[in-house]
Amino acid sequence: MKKTILTLILFTSFLYQASAQEKHTISGTISDISNGETLFGTSVFFKDTTIGVITNEYGFYSLTAPAGSYTLVISYMGYDDIFQEITLDGDKKLNFEMVTTSEELDEVIITSEEIGHVNIKKPEMSVSKLKAGTMKKMPVVLGEVDIIKSIQTLPGVTNSGEGTSGFNVRGGAVDQNLILLDEAIIYNSSHLLGFFSVFNADAIKDIKLYKGGIPARFGGRVSSVLDVRQKDGNNKKIGLTGGVGIISSRLAVEGPMFNKKGSFLVAGRGSYAHLFMSGLEDLKDSKVKFYDVNLKTNYKLSENNKLYLSGYFGRDVFNFGKSFESSYGNLSGNLRWNHIFTDKLFSNLSAIYSKYDYELTLKSSEFDWISSIKNYNLKYDLKYYASNNFKLDFGGNIISYDFTPGEIKPTSSTSPINYTKLDDKKAFETGLYISAEHKISKRLTAQYGLRYSTFSRQGGQTLKNYRNDQPVVYNEDLEIYEEGIETGETVYKKGKTIKSYGNIEPRMGLSYQLTESSSIKAGYSRTSQYIHLLSNTVSVTPLDVWTPSGKFIKPQLSDQYALGYFKNFTDNVYSLEVEAYYKTIKNRLDYIDGSDLIGQNTIETEILNGEAKAYGLEFLFRKSKGNFTGWLAYTISKAEQRTLGDNVKGPGINNGDWYNAAYDRTHDISITGIYKLNDKWTFSSNFVFQTGRPVTYPNAQYQYEGLSIASYSSRNANRLPAYHRLDISATYRPNNKPHRRWKGEWVFGIYNLYARRNAASISFTQNQGTGVNEATRTAVFGSIIPSVSYNFKF
Repeated sequence: MKKTILTLILFTSFLYQASAQEKHTISGTISDISNGETLFGTSVFFKDTTIGVITNEYGFYSLTAPAGSYTLVISYMGYDDIFQEITLDGDKKLNFEMVTTSEELDEVIITSEEIGHVNIKKPEMSVSKLKAGTMKKMPVVLGEVDIIKSIQTLPGVTNSGEGTSGFNVRGGAVDQNLILLDEAIIYNSSHLLGFFSVFNADAIKDIKLYKGGIPARFGGRVSSVLDVRQKDGNNKKIGLTGGVGIISSRLAVEGPMFNKKGSFLVAGRGSYAHLFMSGLEDLKDSKVKFYDVNLKTNYKLSENNKLYLSGYFGRDVFNFGKSFESSYGNLSGNLRWNHIFTDKLFSNLSAIYSKYDYELTLKSSEFDWISSIKNYNLKYDLKYYASNNFKLDFGGNIISYDFTPGEIKPTSSTSPINYTKLDDKKAFETGLYISAEHKISKRLTAQYGLRYSTFSRQGGQTLKNYRNDQPVVYNEDLEIYEEGIETGETVYKKGKTIKSYGNIEPRMGLSYQLTESSSIKAGYSRTSQYIHLLSNTVSVTPLDVWTPSGKFIKPQLSDQYALGYFKNFTDNVYSLEVEAYYKTIKNRLDYIDGSDLIGQNTIETEILNGEAKAYGLEFLFRKSKGNFTGWLAYTISKAEQRTLGDNVKGPGINNGDWYNAAYDRTHDISITGIYKLNDKWTFSSNFVFQTGRPVTYPNAQYQYEGLSIASYSSRNANRLPAYHRLDISATYRPNNKPHRRWKGEWVFGIYNLYARRNAASISFTQNQGTGVNEATRTAVFGSIIPSVSYNFKF
């Protein structure tokens, strides 16, 4: 594979050099003049030509053109355009610094991948980007800015309801999203069980969500990639950013280091919800809080070499009196080396560590439960700018996984629980990729690539064997699934391979420009996922554990097809995006009725192999300029799952019929509006409507020995009531003077304005007094939630 990639690079270079003897290259980086932050996604092009490029994740660009005189244009949303006269008589290296057009507090703007014509021409589709803009103006629960809540206002992105962790993309499960923070994998993206995300907006520079058409450099998940990049830190001067709210406060400090050859960023955030609980009699001995810290520093070794070191640590702590206490959190670190070989070849080498762990203490039973997953990731990515019409990405990575699914420790000599440790698991995942962006003609641009991934489940444990290799069998007399018949054990020594897999993952995207302001796009991608989150509940909990593919669990394989129409109106003031998609997933885990996943060492006896599919139509209409901005997002979709049970000679789940996935939402509407009244006041609102999520209700009952026993309908055949909510907010800037160092603002918000009592669940119980069955609705919020916070920047 390495020889093939090298041959292709050399051939491509020779092919283009042969036709470009009179051409020269200009390259460099684009950054913010006020803080030195590099700008990802900046448009760099020669005026009145078709020669242009977009800066990469580190602000690097490279343009090649025939010798001559040009006007170089540099454009980025929220910044003044740069026009520079260039005489191209040889290769040049030019760095540029851009000036912001606004003095507002880290305004966040949700846009398409690019603005204007670049959006129309680029073959990427199903991509949304958040950059430093509108997110802080959006109404949020309890006044805490939340990246995850913001992306849920985009088409194709939902969650399972208030107070639930993670997010769902195009009918996919939470564990099918690859969440990266400075390239490190984040396994749980939520604080306080889903009320807040782990991302501190003051420490974040760029956010990019790939719902489909996932680039070949990403692998390991079958639904989406959320790529989050932290700020590098201000290399011009010391700066402070922060805020004080009713639930949490935050502070970020950044500034130059090493005589301005580098910079640093330290950002911290903490909650104090437990202070309010102490005033409640029933909860005075309870604590609920979270905290996190973001760190980053960089050092410029030379003009062509730069080092980055970044890290994150976050933790949630719950303590409910004498009942139980728990904590969970993420830890990650990344050491990166950027190297520019030539004005056409850029590289990034990263050594990454990630860990997620969960601890539970049951005080009444006197024991601790500990589980974790950690990985070590080494990756190398290169980008080769062969010409303005052909760019090549290639590289690879290897990940080492350590799974600790559970360890139970008694906390006293009187504990009735014995020490127990579930089998640790180890695995390796590798990936090699090559991808090209090719401008075939003036109207047609293609992006195509190939990724080859492997996965190896390693030994160091003993596995049970089952008759006919079936860990689950169907009992025809009882009409239930149960554990298979054991026939012995196999001991796998450390270093031995239990099971290995390999998959070829092609990726393809096409963009055909119909006019200067419209285009159609099509895309296809195959992705593989080798690790799985074990959860048979609707809402993911911290206690759910990750497990690798192996002897009895196959990797998930997804094929997604997408077709879209994109149109800009009125000089890019308005835009319309319409996308249709169809996605299939093989080897999706399904769970037998009554499955027990907690403390289970033989998890293969609780699961069946199924399949899933999702399809839908997404609309996004947006107004991007003027005093009033906003967007309307609408998705009509279907997400289904099926488990036939052929390999265990049973009826499967739901008699082998397709049934609604737990995260299926037929209709999903989000309307976001932001109105700037003047320099001091800005108002915003957000309305959300979603079809209720699928649930299983009892449809009959029968009497047995004086007890009323419920009989349930087929799986997920019913739905909760529709979910809808209206939020509003107002931002007031008392001293909005351009040259004032201290800039502050007050943000007032109301979450759930008309006090909608959205159902988190509906339970059915029998009234002990009357004997009548009753349905009880449980809601996380049943009233309006006001909030106020103060944000500042110095």
